[in-house]
Amino acid sequence: MPSFADLTTENGLVELNKFVSDKTYIVGFVPSSADAQAFTLVKTAPCATKYPHAARWFNTIASYTAAEQGQFEKVTETVTITAPAAPKAADDDVDLFGSDEDDEEYEKQLEERRKKAMEHKKPKEAVIAKSSILLDVKPWDDETDMAELEKCVRSIEMDGLVWGASKLVAVGYGIKKLVINLVVEDLKVSTDELEEKIKDFEDYVQSVDVAAFNKI
Repeated sequence: MPSFADLTTENGLVELNKFVSDKTYIVGFVPSSADAQAFTLVKTAPCATKYPHAARWFNTIASYTAAEQGQFEKVTETVTITAPAAPKAADDDVDLFGSDEDDEEYEKQLEERRKKAMEHKKPKEAVIAKSSILLDVKPWDDETDMAELEKCVRSIEMDGLVWGASKLVAVGYGIKKLVINLVVEDLKVSTDELEEKIKDFEDYVQSVDVAAFNKI
């Protein structure tokens, strides 16, 4: 967990400045209760010249009202203030951030939060809007070659168009119409354009009607 000397002192601000030098927030990737706690401990804005990273962090949190800070994400990590260390010999090492074990645990928690944040940012697959259409294709008369008519219709190729099942249905006086199913991607295929393409086979096709239209 984050640990600093008194954040109203120079030592504390030095530690805070170093800690947030590569971070936007105290914990994770969004403002949290740890930021709100640290903000109250700093009390006044750090000098931007001496502590640029700490000042940048402080100003970010200061842009939120007290009420908004109270709504920050609640985290288990809390900011602790370490008691002044007893005087040491000049050649002793000074540990500003606690034990290696605490650092490892904190880094582990930070990595877990980073992974969760990246998972939330994964782009969602776009949903392709499709429609199922049933067409009635009528010939001129009972002498029209319906097999050739269907062959002509199925010869039409468009990006996003898939032909399906078909059948011949009697309409009277020996005349049969072609009832054919198809699936289209709405953004790629215009039904009006498709109907015009079918009507271009004018030797066989007398008319084209949409018998059914359903969104998939």
